[in-house]
Amino acid sequence: MTTTSPPSAAGALLREWREQRRLSQLDLAAVTGTSTRHLSCVETGRSRPSRQLVLRLGEGLQMPLSEQNRVLLAAGYAPEYQDARRDAAATRYLLEVLDLALAAHDPWPALVIDAHFDVVAMNAAVERLMTLVDPELLDPPVNVVRVMLHPRGLADRVVNYGAWRAHLLRQVRRHAAADPSVDLQALLTEASGYPDRAPATPAHAGATFALPLELRVDGAVLRTYSTVATFGTPLDVAASELAIETFLPADETTRRWFAEAAAGT
Repeated sequence: MTTTSPPSAAGALLREWREQRRLSQLDLAAVTGTSTRHLSCVETGRSRPSRQLVLRLGEGLQMPLSEQNRVLLAAGYAPEYQDARRDAAATRYLLEVLDLALAAHDPWPALVIDAHFDVVAMNAAVERLMTLVDPELLDPPVNVVRVMLHPRGLADRVVNYGAWRAHLLRQVRRHAAADPSVDLQALLTEASGYPDRAPATPAHAGATFALPLELRVDGAVLRTYSTVATFGTPLDVAASELAIETFLPADETTRRWFAEAAAGT
């Protein structure tokens, strides 16, 4: 039997998310097409929200799908979104789709990361780069922020370390603000404590349209641009928390290095 919380619990959760998003009741009511009076009654537990209202509020508050399910349960409704991690067949199918996406990016590096920046899957190009990392950092779950910034990871090989350190810490802060998590806060504290160092002279001083990752490998400097893709219309909790990050070559040297590395395996 599924145990649910009283409707007042749902209202309290919605109020917490509204305050976290720094929205007034008037702001949220305008976005979701309800009245401030009704919203106030929902938040204080004087009124039970309908299933449709919970979903509208969840969308208006940009709540993660897992949190929308949580509010629905608290209001006495069944979850709206499935979670592939709870079904072996669904998990297998999701991983097959992700593997297809990763393989399509060969010979360029590509990996799948979850909401905590842990690596879910990687292609052969990333596996080759991981051989440069201390094996102790590769015990599952492998965390991409830790691998990039840890002194025994790739930190000493990142030419523009200062810029990339700032970028990654900013991403962790943004994720932690969007979906508060003890694990994300712990990662932020850990990564912020890694030794900083003066920014090195960029390997390429020409104009660029995005921050490249400049990585020194085998005497060459590999320059790549990072792109991130997510499922455009996720209907599953697990899928909604995943992102595919790819690193595309920014110059001919990098393009040739990855192509030759792939041909040599």
